[in-house]
Amino acid sequence: MTPKTPHATVAPLTRAARLRPGARIAVVAPSGPIPEERLRAGLDILRGWDLDPVVAPHVLDTHATLGHLAGADRARARDLTEAWCDPSVSAVICARGGYGAQRMVDLVDWAAIRAAGPKAFVGYSDVTALHEAFAVRVGLATLHGPMVAAATFLSDPDTQESLRATLFEPETVRTLGLETARALVPGRAHGVTLGGCVSLLAADLATPDARPSARGGLLLLEDVGEEPYRLDRILTQLLRSGWLDGVAGVGLGSWEECGPYEDVRAVLVDRLGGLGVPVVEELGFGHGARALTMPLGVPGVLDAGAGTLTLDVPALR
Repeated sequence: MTPKTPHATVAPLTRAARLRPGARIAVVAPSGPIPEERLRAGLDILRGWDLDPVVAPHVLDTHATLGHLAGADRARARDLTEAWCDPSVSAVICARGGYGAQRMVDLVDWAAIRAAGPKAFVGYSDVTALHEAFAVRVGLATLHGPMVAAATFLSDPDTQESLRATLFEPETVRTLGLETARALVPGRAHGVTLGGCVSLLAADLATPDARPSARGGLLLLEDVGEEPYRLDRILTQLLRSGWLDGVAGVGLGSWEECGPYEDVRAVLVDRLGGLGVPVVEELGFGHGARALTMPLGVPGVLDAGAGTLTLDVPALR
């Protein structure tokens, strides 16, 4: 039998520059359609931070036949490419999640994006597919954070402040974790952050953006609307594929609309407890009522006992 090639360890990625007052930030919609009134409200928050938000041409589109998509796949991919390659734009933030990023990710001009250089990229939920693409195709650290038209961003000041501080003053938010965080499995681990919606990570397997494994990584997981038996299936797929082999630690966020938390927790204990690594639950990111901005591609220490993730370096330079 031919021995398996060892999986590469998750490595730190290139960090973008922090934002300055007056910076131009592009808003794109890689996934689902956007309610215009929520977009306007989110743009007003960004303007209140002395940012200059510009909306990509197809953000308010709806697909001609598939109402769950914000316009045609090529148009959404073109919006992301053109926003990134605009030299006046310092960061790109997604308008919302939903579904659709996987449909357009291969249509993005990744060569042009690499040539344009690093910028801050923000989103979560379905945007997990793009976080993985930026990591694998560009080598860029990104921000798992709230989106312009997301309800939590519009309603929760703490969620807003976590993103604002990360963008402008990243050295002030190097230790992350809400008071809800506690050890599911005790211990401390050092590694590089990666992750997002666990269902999207499983859906990425065997695609061009799939990492060989999460080996050496601090894996951040959350999701929404996945019942406990479906979370069991998703986590089992990641286990059976070997993708979780060698992971250094796991930080768990919110599990909104996934059923009673005690049922979700039982699945998490059953599927992740045997990894032999520290696991923190309710760390404070994802689809919950409060959501911290979590850098992806940045080295740090996960301390299950303290309920914290402490970054070695700020999320942005």
